This record gives sequence, structure tokens and C-alpha cells, in this order.
Amino acid sequence: MKILFMVLTMILAVTGIRPTSAVAFNKIAKPPLAERWFGIYMDSTQKGFYHQKIEETSDGYRMVGESSIRITVMGFSRVADMHEVYVVGKNLSLRSLDVEQTINGITSRLYGKVGDGIIRIKCDNNRVITDRQLRFKGEVYPGSALNLYPMMRDLGVGKSFNIQIFDSEEIRIKEVKVTVLGEDKTPDGRSALKLRNNLYPFVNNDIWMDGQGNTIIESVREGLVTTKAEDPKVLGAFIGNMALSKKDLIHDFSVVRIEPPIKNQKNLKGLVVMISGWNDSLPLFQDGGQLVEKSGGGSITIRTGSAVPLSKAVKPATSHEIDLKTADKIEVDAPEIVAKTKQLAAGKKSPEDVARSLSAWTTDWLKDTLDDTGSALASFKSRSGNCQTHARLYTALARAAGIPTRFVSGLVYLEGKGFLYHSWAESLLGGRWIAIDPFYNQLPADPTHLKLFEGHLPEDMLPIIAIIGKIKITVQEAKY
Repeated sequence: MKILFMVLTMILAVTGIRPTSAVAFNKIAKPPLAERWFGIYMDSTQKGFYHQKIEETSDGYRMVGESSIRITVMGFSRVADMHEVYVVGKNLSLRSLDVEQTINGITSRLYGKVGDGIIRIKCDNNRVITDRQLRFKGEVYPGSALNLYPMMRDLGVGKSFNIQIFDSEEIRIKEVKVTVLGEDKTPDGRSALKLRNNLYPFVNNDIWMDGQGNTIIESVREGLVTTKAEDPKVLGAFIGNMALSKKDLIHDFSVVRIEPPIKNQKNLKGLVVMISGWNDSLPLFQDGGQLVEKSGGGSITIRTGSAVPLSKAVKPATSHEIDLKTADKIEVDAPEIVAKTKQLAAGKKSPEDVARSLSAWTTDWLKDTLDDTGSALASFKSRSGNCQTHARLYTALARAAGIPTRFVSGLVYLEGKGFLYHSWAESLLGGRWIAIDPFYNQLPADPTHLKLFEGHLPEDMLPIIAIIGKIKITVQEAKY
């Protein structure tokens, strides 16, 4: 036995895994109650994100997850957006579920409860509701509990667990084997507890956990696809860019739905909305045709258009030099930008007429694409880009024409969808900041434009991480 132990120790040393006596990780009493963000990568290129929040209830936990991923492998595309809520017991076993998912363009919702060895599920596919029953023995767990399950039990090296997992995509229960490999270094050199499961056929799925039960990194097929815990600020720019692509929505995460929907949007003159779930540390932007007030309890009220009392309209600052200058990705002095501005401004009688000409040309010149195609000059040459690209090119043209202009972002209403994250511009015309949307060719932009951020750089969009997926909008008044 002594020789066997020595051999085992040598094998574990070679593989980088330590024997049980050296493991510094102990069983945890409950899952970490926290909100965490993860980046999803394929061959080191970011392809999506996952957001998880675990809350304690009177008799268990509520596990909420949102994710979005876009991956293409060998010609096969995987586009999946998901919002999932699982209520589990103290041992993480499933009690109820509510999952809304869009996979390769097909949206469905599953909701149901667990009892007497049966998961009773209602499946809503485009408002066609069917009933399903999944029978099982023992306990069944949500996929979000898979890494936590062994952490709340015996962590001995070599210990294996066969866990029944509910698969929402295939609507079935499948058995997954999880093995505790022991203490190991993460790919970036941190000490962690390594687990391995057979969630995916034919390849290893390796997971590194910290001592509190937090997943640090998960790796499929030796790093082909990795999911890494990240600082929310790191993911802010990536998520913001995804949210601003109108044809690449983060399903049920970036879309802010309202009931009832806004009717006759083309004739809308003013709007009053209340946004709940607001982060009070974020600044409130008052000009550009809107007035914002705190309503208390993590809520704000935004008035736009004719709903803004003239007595409360904010007067612009006197200095606007920064809104006329060349900036990163806004090449005001580029010869192509200057020449096109002169051509479009020729014969126009007022700055407003010039701005209208520049906006209309930008709308016609750029073909709408899923991605931001870069700087104003790059998009001028490529003739393509998303709403960010439109706003950036218009801003460069307007500044070249001597019109103070800035890049802004926030929410806009899209009929049949709800409020979506969007970028546009504001130009100083007639002594007021006027919202101008070169994506939809609107001057002024319609009252559903709710400005939340200013600035065109990725770091300017970082605050989106504090509200995306959390806020709700209630329309209090619509003026026509």
C-alpha cells in the first residue's frame, strides 16, 4: 500500500494534481450569493457572454442567468440568446423553471414545476402552447447548478458524481458525470479546484473553481471554447456593441419591453416614461430635448419632445470647442470628409438645413450592417455600418461644417420589439441641442429617443453594464 501511494503521488505530481491531503478546498454550505459576468471565447476571440445571479429564498435559491453567443464552426452557425430562471431547493435540486430562448432565430418559452418525480412543462412556441412531462428518479438539477453540486458535497480527489440535468434546449433530462480532479493551476496560473465533466460528447469539459464555489474558467476541448469570469467593466464595451446592433439583439436582455406598446409612433410629439431598476450612480442627461428627474426607489422619469415644459428646458453651455474637434474615429479634418461636407452644404441657407442634408446623405450612403465598421473615414469608404457607424460619420461631417455635434446613446422604441439600445447624435442648432438620428434620417429624432450616455469611445459605453437586463419602462403619457 505504501508503494502504491508513492506511485499515485508521482502520477498526481506529473499531471499537476495533488492528493487529497494537499487540497485546501473544503465543502461549502451554500452557493455564493452574488452577481457574476463571464466572457465566452472561441480560439481567443470573444463570441458572447453569460450573466448569473444567485439569490437566497426562504427554502432554497433563485438562480437567474442570461446569455448570448454567436459561433460558427465548420460552416455551422450557432446563434443563441437565453434568459433562464430556476428556483431550487437547499440542495440545488430543481423546483421550478422559466426559460425563454432564441436559438438560430427560433424563439420559445418553457415554464413549469417539479413534483412527485415529474417535471410538468408548458412549451410556448409562437403562442402555440403544448404540455410536456419528464419523469425521473431521485433529483434533477438545472445546468447552472452543475459546477456547484460537487462543491456542496465530498471534494475528495477522484470522487465522481452522476447528476441528472434538465436540458432546456432539447427539453429532456440527461445524466452528466462530474469528477473532482483536485487542486490545479488555471490556464492563467491561479490556484483552483479542478473539476471535469462529460457534458459535451467526445471532449473534456474542464472547470476551475475557487474556494467559495465561484467558477473561474471553463474550457471545452483544451481551450477551443472557454468561459471566463470577468470584471463587468471589461465586458461593458462588448455587450454595449452587441446591444447596439439592431439585427443582432441580445434576446430578452437588451430589449426593454413595455405594455401596452406605443401606438402611432410617427405622429408622437412627446413622451413621459418611468424607468425602474435604474442605477442611481449613473449621470442624468438633461438636454438634447429631454428632461430627467429621479422618482425615488431606483426609478427615474424621462420627458421628451413636447412633454418637456419650456420653463424647465436646459440651456446649453457656452463653450463647444470639443464638439467641433477631430477625435479618435471622428476624422473631421480628413480631406474626404471636408470635401463631402462642402458639397452637401453648398447652397443651404441655415445650419439646420445643412444638418438635414448631412443626415439624409449619411442614411443613404451607409448600408445597414450588424457590426460597427469603424471610424467615420473607414465607413465613408466602406459604405456600411450599424447605428454607431451612422452617428460617427454624421458627427464628423457636422463638425466639419462648423456645427457643434456630439455622439450619444440610449434607447429608442422600435415597433413590434420594444425599446432597444441605439446610438445617434446631437447638434447645436438655434441655441439648442437637437437630437438627430442619421440611422433613421430623423431631424429632430422622434420622442422615443431616451439619451442615457454621451461619448463615442468604448469606455463611454461601460455604464451600460449597470442597467442592461435590469431596467423596466412604463409609459406614463404619450402626446400626439
